[in-house]
Amino acid sequence: RRLCLPDLQMHLRYQKNGIPGKKCGVIILTAEELSNCRDIATMQLCANKLDKKDFFGKSDPFLVFYRSNEDGTFTICHKTEVIKNTLNPVWQPFTIPVRALCNGDYDRTVKVDVFDWDRDGSHDFIGEFTTSYRELSRGQNQFNVYEVLNPKKKGKKKKYINSGTVSQYDIGENIFKQGGQILFLIATVLYFGNPTSLHYMSPYQMNAYAMALKAVGEIIQDYDSDKLFPAYGFGAKLPPDGKISHAFPLNGDSDHPNCVGIEGVLESYFQSLRTVQLYGPTNFAPVINKVANCAAEITDGSQYFVLLMITDGVISDMVQTKEAVVNAASLPLSIIIVGVGPAEFDAMEELDGDEVRVSSRGRLAERDIVQFVPFRDYIDRSGNQVLSMARLAKDVLAEIPDQLLSFMKSRGIEPRPALSSSPLPQLHRHM
Repeated sequence: RRLCLPDLQMHLRYQKNGIPGKKCGVIILTAEELSNCRDIATMQLCANKLDKKDFFGKSDPFLVFYRSNEDGTFTICHKTEVIKNTLNPVWQPFTIPVRALCNGDYDRTVKVDVFDWDRDGSHDFIGEFTTSYRELSRGQNQFNVYEVLNPKKKGKKKKYINSGTVSQYDIGENIFKQGGQILFLIATVLYFGNPTSLHYMSPYQMNAYAMALKAVGEIIQDYDSDKLFPAYGFGAKLPPDGKISHAFPLNGDSDHPNCVGIEGVLESYFQSLRTVQLYGPTNFAPVINKVANCAAEITDGSQYFVLLMITDGVISDMVQTKEAVVNAASLPLSIIIVGVGPAEFDAMEELDGDEVRVSSRGRLAERDIVQFVPFRDYIDRSGNQVLSMARLAKDVLAEIPDQLLSFMKSRGIEPRPALSSSPLPQLHRHM
C-alpha cells in the first residue's frame, strides 16, 4: 500500500501474532518524504586489480549500490551485472533516478560494495567504498579513482593497502576495445643526484620524481596495450663525449627507447642518474616535437598518445614550446606535466590552457591538450607516500578522457560497441 506521510521519517513497529502469546517477529517500516528531483543519472564504472577470490580462476565481480537513509542505515538501490573471470572488469553503463540514488541530495553518501559472484548465492565480499552523486556526476570530466577497502583484511594485515580500485569508465575508452591502443611516453628532466637535489636517491624513501613516475605510471600502464614505454630525459650531457641532449632515451638505446612497464622506466631513470650530468638550458620543445612526429603518422583514431613530463618548472624555450603545443593540438596527443619541487610554475600554468588557450604567432591551439599539476599540492603532511601518490594520480589524469574524446569527435571517429555481460545476480551478503 502506498504511504503518504507528512513527516520526513516514521517508524512503525508491528508485532506479528501468528501464535497466541508468542512474539514471532518485528516489522520495521521506514519512510522518507521524496524530493521533487527528476534528474536521471547515467554512469559506467570499471575496476582494477581486485582481490582474487576464486580458487580455479580470478573473480566474478559485481557492484551493489546503497542509498544512505536519514537514520544512518543503507538501502540497496542498484546492482550491476556480473563480469566473469577477471580482476579488471568493465561494467555496462546503467541509468538510475537520482531520487533513488540519494533522494535528490547530491552530497548524500552513496555506499558501493564489490562482490565476487558465487553460483550458490554465497557471494564473497571483496570490499567497499563511499562516494556521492556529486562526485559520480563529475565522471565525464575527472578520472575518479576509489580505493576498495575490506575492513577485516585492513584490521588483520599491517601492510594492507586496498583490495583494488574502482573508477569512472569514460566512453572514449571504448574506441580502443577492438584493435586500437593508447600509447604513453615519459620524459623527465635529469639532474646529477646530491642531497639537495630533487633527484637525490635516498635509501629510505623515493624522491619526488620517482614518486610522480610511480603514482601516475602504475595507473596508466593498465591502459597501455603493450606495457612498453618510450622514456626520455632532457637537459643533460651524455657520456662518453659529453654531448648535450634535450631528448635522449633513458635506457641509452636510441633505436629501442622502450622500457618494460613502469618498473622498467624507474630502473632506467635511476641508471641515468648515475651516468648523465645536468646541463642547461632546459628545453621542452624537442621532446614534445619528437612525440608529435610519432602521433602525426597515425591520425585515424587507432592510436592515441599521452606524453607525461616531469619537471622542476624551469623552461628555457617557452616560445618554441608554445609553438610545439599549438602544432600538436591537432594530433591524437595529450601532454601531462607534473611539477616537482618548490619553484614557481607560472610557465607551466600558461601552457595549461584551461583559462586561456595556448597560442603561438597568432594561432590558437585547436584543443586544450596540456594538463599541469604541482606535486607539492598533493603531498600528505603525515608523510604517507601512498596517499600522496593516489591524490596526484587522480587529478593528473582528470582531463585525458575529454581530450581524447575531443580529438575523436573532431575527426568523426565513433566509439566501438560495448562488450556483452552476464545476467544480474541475486545478492546474499556474507562477511
